[in-house]
Amino acid sequence: MEGEFGSFIKVWTSVFVCIFYCYSIGKIVPKGTTRLVCALPVVCLFFYLPLNFSSIHLGGGTSFFISWLGSFKLLLFAFGKGPLASDPSISIGRFLAIACLPIEIQENPSPSASHLNGQNRKNPPQNPQIETNPSPKNTIHIVIKGFLLAILIGVLNYSQQIHPKLILVLHCLYIYLLLETQLIIVAALAWGLLGLDLKPHFNEPYLSTSLQNFWGRRWNLVVTSILRQSVYEPTLNFSTCVIGRRWASLPAVFASFLVSGLMHELIYYYMGRVRPTWEVTWFFVLHGFCLMLEIVLKKALKGSCRLPRLISVVLTVGFVVATCFWLFFPQFLRCKADVRMLQEYRAFVVFLKNAVSIFSYK
Repeated sequence: MEGEFGSFIKVWTSVFVCIFYCYSIGKIVPKGTTRLVCALPVVCLFFYLPLNFSSIHLGGGTSFFISWLGSFKLLLFAFGKGPLASDPSISIGRFLAIACLPIEIQENPSPSASHLNGQNRKNPPQNPQIETNPSPKNTIHIVIKGFLLAILIGVLNYSQQIHPKLILVLHCLYIYLLLETQLIIVAALAWGLLGLDLKPHFNEPYLSTSLQNFWGRRWNLVVTSILRQSVYEPTLNFSTCVIGRRWASLPAVFASFLVSGLMHELIYYYMGRVRPTWEVTWFFVLHGFCLMLEIVLKKALKGSCRLPRLISVVLTVGFVVATCFWLFFPQFLRCKADVRMLQEYRAFVVFLKNAVSIFSYK
């Protein structure tokens, strides 16, 4: 635990120094190739830093925050795009928060379709029912989900006595609750310390009525936004010139899912340090292909055939869960990531108990 704490301080001190450097070059170096050349060493360092951790939580979290999202934000920033370039007079504190954390500032939302829905490529939709910042109602939801996560962690401690298929179901719930809880905590800190009005990360993905709805409007929306700007829109612009506007969204959608799959594969490597089996990449390739097919069918049918909402939800969530069982979780379980996570929870609890006892003694 002490060794990991030292690595945490070293890694995140390096991150802050690098982000301050990028903030500085943004003030003196014009956007374009020159700024990209200046930022590339930082991007390369960001891909190296997670290797300093043996903890699955610290390594996985740092690779998600920094190696993936942070690097992509800096690459967009090099060309004057993305959340870091949206405000030329941005303060260093806000720049650091946006670059290091999986957050996106809410800027005068306007209703439009998501970048993965095959309809409008400009901005993801903003649902007025989504609460992005702390409120009594939102706080209750956070507490309930945190309580469910704690119960789930306790149940997973007895995984050897539980049927393997049920374990996979529990892992689906665990990943969702863990991600949402962690991201809500990060967003709450950013809101409390900097007063940032933030976009939501999730919008009840268990109510998704289609793959477009799931990936574009409900699941990990900050990642969706970054992929839209860094992968989807450039591919869409290129495809429009090659095959025309009507079908240009198809290769753009597929490219977004392919990049997402490769980045998930990299995060799995940081967590497990085992040779990739590419199952996670195939999970996203499969979903990208199915989403392309969904777009084609919807354009062909022109809304003339719609399934009842309940059936759509069951089919969509069922497909996501089934493909997770098939392709997403095997590599996760093969490297004993679930066992290591539980061991780290126990070690953290022991660490807290020792810290409390020392403090009480003093």
